[in-house]
Amino acid sequence: MPTDETEDATIYLAVVNAEEQYSIWPKDRPLPAGWNETGASGTRVEMLAWIRETWTDMRPLSLRKKMQESGAE
Repeated sequence: MPTDETEDATIYLAVVNAEEQYSIWPKDRPLPAGWNETGASGTRVEMLAWIRETWTDMRPLSLRKKMQESGAE
């Protein structure tokens, strides 16, 4: 595995789980259980930038729902 980002030619997928938490995953590997593709793919740097723009609320979905139900949001 390359240690320098400039050497990494891997294409990654941006993936999301049921709690709406994001990560990246190599496109050529099967997705782990519980993770789904978002439709975004690119280099590691591109996907991390995409996630920074997309994942604006780091709280898990279950916590956001619970806070909304209790009026604490």
